[in-house]
Amino acid sequence: MAFLSGIELSRRFYREEVAPRVRGPHSAALLGPGSEVLGFDTARSTDHDWTARVFLFLPGVRDVPVPGTFLGHPAKLVVATLDDWTRDFLGFDPRSPLRTDWLATPTQVFAEFTGGAVHHDDLGLEALRRAVAWYPDDVWRHVLACQWQRIGQEEAFVGRCGEVGDELGSAVVAARLVRDLMRLCLLMARRYPPYSKWLGSAFARLPAAAALTPALTGALAATTWRDRERHLVTAYEHVSGLHNALGLTAPVDPRTSSFFDRPFQVINAERFVTPLLAGATPIGAVDQFVDSTDVLGRRALTRRVVDSVHG
Repeated sequence: MAFLSGIELSRRFYREEVAPRVRGPHSAALLGPGSEVLGFDTARSTDHDWTARVFLFLPGVRDVPVPGTFLGHPAKLVVATLDDWTRDFLGFDPRSPLRTDWLATPTQVFAEFTGGAVHHDDLGLEALRRAVAWYPDDVWRHVLACQWQRIGQEEAFVGRCGEVGDELGSAVVAARLVRDLMRLCLLMARRYPPYSKWLGSAFARLPAAAALTPALTGALAATTWRDRERHLVTAYEHVSGLHNALGLTAPVDPRTSSFFDRPFQVINAERFVTPLLAGATPIGAVDQFVDSTDVLGRRALTRRVVDSVHG
């Protein structure tokens, strides 16, 4: 059988098997975890945990019997009330989010809630998705600033490691900077960065990717720190131009310069941090300072972490 995307599989399962069995107001969608929700699924995705899947939201939970398989795939129907499922998944009510709600929620979770597809909507699921489609402007500025801050904290290390003969260490730092630049570009484009497996795929869909990918790839492939730095300089200056195009701050000189008196070219990222932050503490959203999958996957835990840092 030809590969059918997870979204189309879900849509057909809803239309052919779920909808005929539901009477009264309801909402139905494919959302939550899964590569298919982000639109990155391929035939390879079907080798494990692959189902014809629909989330059915009703005013009250009740049993809705459906076949156990659909088009040769296991079928799964999740029945819940919209408010309870949303609060459990996001960790807060999207109708009235607090600043800490935005900061305590990993971008992957926002991507999973706002991605996928809505098949039917009587209960207001689309309105909830629109409410968290992107950060409020003040939170967006804060997150952008903290992403620049991450770059500023390590940008000189590519050269410093290489200068003492540590090309491996220099390469590791360069890879971290490439990842942070990719996430920064997604944030600039108002796209929630996904987790590591799909970061490159999401980045590739950005208009800026065509110009930036050769430089970022060059930085990763380089075998000397000077070559890494050369490619990173190209990337820094292009991303600086993207920042200026947003108009969120007064224009910042997009050119790199020396790191103090040392022979390392850097973008001096703090120049972007200060005007974006407007006096706030540069710590950021939870996945800008926590890198544990086990932590980021637990809403109550990310909330406690952010409350302890921003409280």
